[in-house]
Amino acid sequence: MGIIQASIPLFFAFIAAELLFAQLGRRPFYRLNDSISDLSAGTISQVAGVFTKVLLLVVYAWIFDRFRVQWWMPLPEWPAGAWREADGGMDIAVAISWSAAFVLVDFAYYWFHRISHEVNLFWAGHVVHHSSEEYNLAVALRQSAVGGVLSWIFYVPLALMGMPWELFAVCYALNLVYQFWIHTRAIHRLPAWCEAVLNTPSHHRVHHGVNPEYQDRNYAGVFIVWDRWFGTYTPEVQEPVYGLTTPLRSWNPLWVQVHQYVAIACNVWHARNWRDRWHYLFGSPAWRPAEQGGPARLPDVSRESFTPFDPQLPRGIAWYALVQFALAVPVALWFLTNASRLPVGQLVAGAFYIALSLTNVGGVLEARRWAFASEQARLGALAVAGVALAVAGYAVQGGAMAVCCAASLVALWLQRRAFTGVSDERMDVHHA
Repeated sequence: MGIIQASIPLFFAFIAAELLFAQLGRRPFYRLNDSISDLSAGTISQVAGVFTKVLLLVVYAWIFDRFRVQWWMPLPEWPAGAWREADGGMDIAVAISWSAAFVLVDFAYYWFHRISHEVNLFWAGHVVHHSSEEYNLAVALRQSAVGGVLSWIFYVPLALMGMPWELFAVCYALNLVYQFWIHTRAIHRLPAWCEAVLNTPSHHRVHHGVNPEYQDRNYAGVFIVWDRWFGTYTPEVQEPVYGLTTPLRSWNPLWVQVHQYVAIACNVWHARNWRDRWHYLFGSPAWRPAEQGGPARLPDVSRESFTPFDPQLPRGIAWYALVQFALAVPVALWFLTNASRLPVGQLVAGAFYIALSLTNVGGVLEARRWAFASEQARLGALAVAGVALAVAGYAVQGGAMAVCCAASLVALWLQRRAFTGVSDERMDVHHA
């Protein structure tokens, strides 16, 4: 199991601790609908990663094997004991190698992150992480399913240096794990030396802000020094407004993943010439042709005037969505834990079921008519599968599945009048 997947239980434990802290202090850090959307997007990202994340390591290892410059020697080839401390501690050469690798991976991440804000095609993946209007540890898990597919481009120099792919993989994972804890409002400031060197919650809150003065700032992963050196650093003066300049206004985790790609495709299709098509793909996310008024202007926002997307639903629907989400999470965790042992057909079927379940939950939170119909179909299919399992000799498992599905169908039908079929109109999202 990878470092990130192994950290998932720890992530949930910290989220629970932050939620308890918020409740005891009466701090509005969490909303049920937003948090379910965060975790659903993160789950879909991890499930998609079963198919896509291996690409980064495969490309990295291929470049390392064929094109590396042999000045960064693989760790086993360092002369044993040549730099060893007198007290028999860690080999200093190994420590230097790991430290240098960690710093260089973070440096490459800074540029990947920065380009993900400055180039529209890359922004289409990264926008997923910025689309929440809250800021808490659950937001850290709100990640893109496909946004990292091209990330290998930024790590090619490390492979050319000869950094072993195993060393790169561990440092890359640790870099991402570090960034989890900085997504919190529970920590105001850290000691001055931490704020000067490391990326902290205060620095990263600025990065998630849509306030004009906070736009496109503080790209760091671990070390904020990159932003200080390259002129992209801004300190936190007031708490930001979080989200996108054009709000997403949806809890659908599938739409969260694809909405900007859809916007780009529509703009490219309707563009008047190839120059405009190029800019829609590789220009700034704020770019607009002159006939549309030129670059999009950033709205002036404040926490006092900002109204978050928080549609009020009957309590029964909210409880239904929470229960169905809670039932989907163990399935997703089992899938991720056993993915390496499953045949391709079962991988695809499992990924489809998890994505469908979480998408339905998002639709339920928006009281969409299609979600009501889709949930009936999903639960009906599961009930049939449960009966089939019982007939095949798995009476307990099959019976439990059929009973749970029947109970869920009853609960869904009791709330059927609340599914009003809110307009499916989508708003183009340009920048955050």
